[in-house]
Amino acid sequence: MATASARHILVKDKALAEKLKQQLDKGADFAKLAKKHSTCPSGKRGGDLGEFRRGQMVKAFDDVVFKKDVLKIYGPVKTRFGFHLIQTIYRS
Repeated sequence: MATASARHILVKDKALAEKLKQQLDKGADFAKLAKKHSTCPSGKRGGDLGEFRRGQMVKAFDDVVFKKDVLKIYGPVKTRFGFHLIQTIYRS
């Protein structure tokens, strides 16, 4: 079974997600932005979700983590929880 580790920043507003993505593209610290802005409890850990298996997250999130390039930041990705900026740390 495929596993991966990822971190994310979850916000309710697409405009804020896009603004944070621009900051990340310019070299902003992912963990600091997650701690400051993320509405997910993982924000306290810099957005770190730890390791999980395919199918444990909602489909749109899984699709990024298991199909897109590792270490690149993707988003905003819309789910029922809000808008995510997602970075896959590794996958196997």
